[in-house]
Amino acid sequence: MSESEVKNTLREQVALLPLSPGVYQFVDRTGTIIYVGKAKSLRKRVSSYFVNSREHSPKVRALVRQIAGIRHIVVGSEADALLLENSLIKSLQPRYNILLKDDKTYPWIVVRREPFPRVESTRRVVRDGSRYFGPYASVQQQRSILEFIRAVVPLRTCRLNLTPEAVARGKYTVCLQYHLGNCRGPCVGRQSEEEYDRQVDLVVSVLRGDLRPVRRFLTGEMERAARELRFEAAQAFKSRLETLDHYASRSVIVSANLTDVDVFSLLEDESDTTVYCNCLRVRHGSIVAVQTLRLTTGAESEGPDLLAYGIRHVADHLPEGERLARELVVPFLPAASELFDGVTFTVPRRGEKLELLEFSLKSARIYRAERLKNLEIKNPERHAERLLTALQKELGLGRLPRHIECFDNSNLQGSHPVASCVVFRDGKPARKEYRHFNIKTVGGPDDYASMREVVYRRYSRLQAEGAELPDLIVADGGKGQMGVIHEVLEALGLDIPIAGLAKDGRHRTSELYCGYPPLLVGLRPASALFHFLAGIQDEVHRFAIGFHRQKRSKDFIHSELEQIEGVGAKTHETLLRHFGTVAKVRAAGYEELAALVGPAKAKKIRTFYEK
Repeated sequence: MSESEVKNTLREQVALLPLSPGVYQFVDRTGTIIYVGKAKSLRKRVSSYFVNSREHSPKVRALVRQIAGIRHIVVGSEADALLLENSLIKSLQPRYNILLKDDKTYPWIVVRREPFPRVESTRRVVRDGSRYFGPYASVQQQRSILEFIRAVVPLRTCRLNLTPEAVARGKYTVCLQYHLGNCRGPCVGRQSEEEYDRQVDLVVSVLRGDLRPVRRFLTGEMERAARELRFEAAQAFKSRLETLDHYASRSVIVSANLTDVDVFSLLEDESDTTVYCNCLRVRHGSIVAVQTLRLTTGAESEGPDLLAYGIRHVADHLPEGERLARELVVPFLPAASELFDGVTFTVPRRGEKLELLEFSLKSARIYRAERLKNLEIKNPERHAERLLTALQKELGLGRLPRHIECFDNSNLQGSHPVASCVVFRDGKPARKEYRHFNIKTVGGPDDYASMREVVYRRYSRLQAEGAELPDLIVADGGKGQMGVIHEVLEALGLDIPIAGLAKDGRHRTSELYCGYPPLLVGLRPASALFHFLAGIQDEVHRFAIGFHRQKRSKDFIHSELEQIEGVGAKTHETLLRHFGTVAKVRAAGYEELAALVGPAKAKKIRTFYEK
């Protein structure tokens, strides 16, 4: 089917769509569903994709180019459309929709469903009746909680099948943990199942963030042992209380005023394709779980839609018997918030809940930084692709800046003026393409004139040779340097995007400009993209300074000796090899010089310096 036939078919399909609420599906030429959307009015919503295309984002325009067919499902209300859309996205995973990309398996703590339940670490949540707690942000956090539980509440760690029949038959014997006091011997009938279950209930209260039942139990046991003059046992319970106090002081307590809340935050990536949704679960004033989801944004992905998707995913994957808190703290209201039954949304402006929201956002930033660091180590090509995509987005470039060139001048009060050009390809320095320039037409410290000469020489030559031109030119300077480069490019008839890196009073990179007239680009100093651009600036500065020092040193060494009539290059080399510096040659006596280069040349050297 030709492109015109496809357009005619799509027009007919749009015209036949009802004005009812429902879900629409876009299909490509292979019959694959590439996008699922919801609508209050199917015909109005779908027709909006095919009008005013210039107002759409690049991703929507790319989506529209792929559409070969339209399918739809009519439902009773907009709320039903949202639920159906969510279900279809999860099952079909269309390319242009919001997708959950986080394949990380978080650590959980499980209380097994078995006689004399074990409390263990796991990464798999299985619907087998066991109770799961978490997820935890890190293995270290999970291990610290397990170590605390085992230090305070003595439970078994063995994998024996402690059925009543096996225990009654005397099938097992006590192990080392029993002799160490870490287990009370349920395997040989020295601890009843009822007493063991009471201890498991204490563990569950700890995992839910409530330390009060454990504190009451330990205090009561300690006092009873003291009354019965069992001082060693009383000391053991006192040690466990001190362990409890230490655990309570390690940042697990958020606030005594907050009870049960779930906190959700959203963090956008530097590229336009990824968003991080962090969930912070607070129970009895303590943080009991932290989880970060990585979502890839769809063709049309607004913050409320992404937040609703993240909340729904967390709610659907909670362990059996668990549910969301009655109050959710969020940065803004999610889409169709009325669909979350029994839940109140709070958008805080101040106080402890705002601090919780900021902590959740900080957790998302840490997760993103760790992921990007791992990506940079394991897949540097993909990391470079991300940076270039982010740079293209921030500067509004028409294509990916795979070829970047940066210029810098260097001189000392106008003397020995030089310039340098460094080349980056695919985010990496291409050192074989670096170039040095001796300034030929400028006298004195005129950075603008020097930049004008160097840029003209560089690109007039590339034009004459028919060589590849850069996708982006970066000036090691602000608006003035950018203006000079723009003038040269305009004179040469070239249209190459320009960016400028300006420095603050401490000579540190502080601002990024682009375009002409130059516009300030808002870029976070802590972002990976900012560090990438600052790295380009540092590299061109290093290259220019190195060349300038080399030239200055060479001129300094040879300037005096070359003025001595009758003393040639070979004698210069002999003198410098022996004395090391010009200053030592100047201070040398006639006899020392004569012994080295002969009486005639020694006389000329001394006569020159004595004048």
